[in-house]
Amino acid sequence: MSESKLSKPSIPPSSSQKLPDFKKSIKLKYVKLGYHYLMTHGMYLFLTPLIVLIAAQLSTLSPQDVCVLWDHLRFNLVSVVLCSALLVFLSTLYFLTRPRPVYLVNFSCYKPEDARQCTRQIFMERSRLTGSFTEENLGFQKKILERSGLGETTYLPEAVLRVPPNPCMAEARKEAEAVMFGAIDELLAKTSVKPKDIGILVVNCSLFNPTPSLSAMIVNHYKLRGNIVSYNLGGMGCSAGLISIDLAKDLLQVHPNTYALVISMENITLNWYFGNERSMLVSNCLFRMGGAAILLSNKRSDRWRSKYQLVHTVRTHKGSDDKCFSCVFQMEDPDGKVGVSLSKDLMAVAGDALKTNITTLGPLVLPMSEQLLFFATLVGKKLFQMKIKPYIPDFKLAFEHFCIHAGGRAVLDEIEKNLHLSDWNMEPSRMTLYRFGNTSSSSLWYELAYTEAKGRVKRGDRTWQIAFGSGFKCNSAVWKALRTINPAKEKNPWMDEIDRFPVDVPKVAAI
Repeated sequence: MSESKLSKPSIPPSSSQKLPDFKKSIKLKYVKLGYHYLMTHGMYLFLTPLIVLIAAQLSTLSPQDVCVLWDHLRFNLVSVVLCSALLVFLSTLYFLTRPRPVYLVNFSCYKPEDARQCTRQIFMERSRLTGSFTEENLGFQKKILERSGLGETTYLPEAVLRVPPNPCMAEARKEAEAVMFGAIDELLAKTSVKPKDIGILVVNCSLFNPTPSLSAMIVNHYKLRGNIVSYNLGGMGCSAGLISIDLAKDLLQVHPNTYALVISMENITLNWYFGNERSMLVSNCLFRMGGAAILLSNKRSDRWRSKYQLVHTVRTHKGSDDKCFSCVFQMEDPDGKVGVSLSKDLMAVAGDALKTNITTLGPLVLPMSEQLLFFATLVGKKLFQMKIKPYIPDFKLAFEHFCIHAGGRAVLDEIEKNLHLSDWNMEPSRMTLYRFGNTSSSSLWYELAYTEAKGRVKRGDRTWQIAFGSGFKCNSAVWKALRTINPAKEKNPWMDEIDRFPVDVPKVAAI
């Protein structure tokens, strides 16, 4: 029997087994990379031979030819004067109409004191002790927390953690002052800018709008100058931070040689929901205490010490659609308790808003290689009725770093899938959600601080900030690093513990 087995001829492998799997071949990556570099530097490749030909032609000119040309120009006074006047006019027009550069001098993120830390176990205990929630809804909150992506070191204000809770105006002001003044104090210390030098102030907080306003509280506390241009943005959701940056950018175009201070935050104290509508309970599980202060400048002398330059801002508003308008809605529940209801259509609405936003942003930032591929598939699909999938541009060729609003695990998963981002690209957003939770409009700055703390920001790197907000809105900002950030010289909320990150965040973390 053994001899018959040995003498039996072996079956030759099929031809398909001999062929390499081109889809999985690493060489395919280099083909696309080669195409990208060819298209990106195509203009230089085209102009180089032309410049060589012109240089060769000029080299044939003799000194006598140069003298003849000079004599022609010297005696043709009208031509010389007209050309000089046109050159001066165009140069003046360019310098007068070009937009002022907007520099991000520095920013700071507020890190609450350790006494404000709230583990998921403490969250559930405090929720149970309020006596406001049914057993079914306590179980629902526990289920949300276990799948939220939040860790054990997020922060909640004292009024919410107290037993019983004490949500009142005085406590809300106390939280707002701690967050705003804490972030601003650190920022002023970093930049050595005097409060009197600040000419523009923009504050955004969606759900807490006291009188006097939050911006007035800052003016009073820091004794800012009487002619300061101040704005207080309310009700604009988690994307209001980039709206504030866009507003400050526009103001810096018309107010020369000044600084703009932008404060992004949310207030938890007066917006904790004590009812039993499940669509309103989700926000309790995700939102946490936090805020950021950003200093912008239009002074060219500040370029040398600034971290970033603002390149683009793109704003998308889908509020004309009723479904988009109502997917994040503050209202009273049947028992008269106020909360923010999150619709089941939220992810679909966010995806549609993102698609519209990147359609506008793409031509501004994507290399020509990606734009050509997108255009080719669009023509094939629309004009020739070809059954092909729309080409998703590779935004990793346009940006080195991504700061995506840490609104929740589902949001981050969806964007990672749709934009084909890697775990490394998503790390700042996921770690911010894990460490600090959803800090609303300020989450983008905790993410950028994480990137800096990891020593990833190099001179010339481009960072894309993406935020979503009620209304429904999707906003983008693009920053270019003006220098390499040395984490050893940085002070931000990650520095004392950055070596612990990244951490593995399981899909379900039991409480």
